[in-house]
Amino acid sequence: MKIGVFDSGLGGLAITQAIIRRLPQYDYLYLGDTKRVPYGGRSQETIHEFTSQALTYLFKNDCQLIILACNTASAEALRKSQQEYLPHNYPDRRVLGMIIPTAEAVFESRSPGRVGVLATPSTVESQAYVRELRRQCITVEVAQVPAPLLVPLLENEGWKYLGAVLDDYLTVLLESEIDAVVLGCTHYCLLKKLVRDRVSIPVISQDEVIPEKLANYLLRHPEIEDRLSRYGTREFCVTDITAGSVRLAAELANEVVDLKRVVLQ
Repeated sequence: MKIGVFDSGLGGLAITQAIIRRLPQYDYLYLGDTKRVPYGGRSQETIHEFTSQALTYLFKNDCQLIILACNTASAEALRKSQQEYLPHNYPDRRVLGMIIPTAEAVFESRSPGRVGVLATPSTVESQAYVRELRRQCITVEVAQVPAPLLVPLLENEGWKYLGAVLDDYLTVLLESEIDAVVLGCTHYCLLKKLVRDRVSIPVISQDEVIPEKLANYLLRHPEIEDRLSRYGTREFCVTDITAGSVRLAAELANEVVDLKRVVLQ
């Protein structure tokens, strides 16, 4: 059985490729809902509906374990997926999110007093990062800035505007005198160099966190790891394909990616 990776768009490809580099022996199926990206401004009910459709597709295509490589889905739909969707549909499968492992990583090599989070509006509104960061350290202060323009610019080739838009968001974040920045969206992996060029504090990017966290999870759960097939296959599916999405996929994956269009229902 495969490891599935789901994102609202193509940002999760950066996470997928990082996981593949760390754990190349397994089979992978990626699904990006490029037809309905971004999820960041949608209601919780809609995000859960879209996420459930994606989980169903991936589970029906032989995935044992799915990574929600979408912070918005992780914030708004992960708990309901684990507590309601899985028990009623696939009780022997697993779904993991992005926020808990990212929050853990913030404190693994440092003890910041104030953490800044750059994320989509839905992720910020959910307060998921605030809860998880304070679960790691009850005294930490958390400053969040919603960044509604970054994903649309990345998905639609708005690179010439990114620097100025990013500067505006970071200016607001840095006013809180933070000690570290969490890039709370998988799309932002593409922006980590731009952010690091602009700030002098640690920047946590999820493509550098999730692969090792997944490796540790599989080590702790041999009952899951034993079910994973090892043929080294990779399949990349999306709900819409454009010339721009093909170019962005290649940039995120650092190689040409053969995208297959699928329908969710």
